Amino acid sequence: MKYVSTNHPALQGAMWALLAAVLFGISTPLVQYLGAGVGAFPTAMLLYAGAAMVGALSRQHVSKEARLVRSDLPRLGLMAAFGAVLGPVALAWGLQHTGSTGASLMLTLEALFTALLARLLYGETMDRRVGAAMLLLLMGGIVLVLDRGRQGGSQLWGLLAVLVATMAWGADNTLSRALAERDPGQVVLGKAIAGTLATAALTVFLGGPLPTWGAALGLMAVGATGYGLSLRFYLLAQRAFGAARTGSVFAFAPFIGAAAAIALGDRSGTWIMLLGGLLMVLGVALHLAESHEHMHTHEHLEHEHAHRHDDGHHNHTHVPMPVGAHSHRHVHEPMAHTHPHVPDAHHQHPH
Repeated sequence: MKYVSTNHPALQGAMWALLAAVLFGISTPLVQYLGAGVGAFPTAMLLYAGAAMVGALSRQHVSKEARLVRSDLPRLGLMAAFGAVLGPVALAWGLQHTGSTGASLMLTLEALFTALLARLLYGETMDRRVGAAMLLLLMGGIVLVLDRGRQGGSQLWGLLAVLVATMAWGADNTLSRALAERDPGQVVLGKAIAGTLATAALTVFLGGPLPTWGAALGLMAVGATGYGLSLRFYLLAQRAFGAARTGSVFAFAPFIGAAAAIALGDRSGTWIMLLGGLLMVLGVALHLAESHEHMHTHEHLEHEHAHRHDDGHHNHTHVPMPVGAHSHRHVHEPMAHTHPHVPDAHHQHPH
């Protein structure tokens, strides 16, 4: 059966991911500016304290979004360890030892690690076009490392710390894919609280320079938008079209960050850095040009998540029929059809 959807999950996912990218991209040079002279652990603590406030304010009623359950807690803990502790701490330290333009561009490699882990853990499709895109991203990252190496050891170590942050956030992104069907507000709140408590404890035990009140409020505001709202939008994008593709669109964040860094006065860019950035732009564009359509079969499936009844996959009935998105446990009967699709919750079939 040929199914033509009136919705466009790939477009919706891309828009959510792009919003997440803009917010996170702008945050990178702001973290460098506001966190100047501040310890890496206090910086991470304040960023996720701001994110926690967004999570608390954006939680939805159980009739709108699925709740987190006890079995989700270990995964949420790992997300916090990678994404709310290791990632922001490594980024904060790296930004204190290298230029924000190069650091922003280096964050593009987050898409590479996310796509590779999504392929390994979830079997998300990666054709030759996607493979070529990943190669271009890798080549761009290598060019950036070589360029910073020419600038001196401190610059190189700072950029390698940013590389560690991209690896941590790649793991975080892949882990979060399984929670994308839960209430994003709850996921943001849980991850942010765990990250804030962990980095606060490390701040107390290890010490480090603390920010002024103005810098602290600024970092919390950046955390609310660049880490809280951005994560919420990122989860909605993953729900729409999977971890790898969300990571690809999100790869525009570093270029937004680089542009913001230049606008704020950073002049650490070089022609070699520009070459690395162009390679990464080509990689992102090539990945987004992917199209995937074939006859596929849906097996019997029972799960709970926010859904609508005009997407061709939710045909169960209600009395009365609800309008718009709602959440409850429901059953999908087996069916076969053809339409362009992406590896969302309903398209996990092997290839």
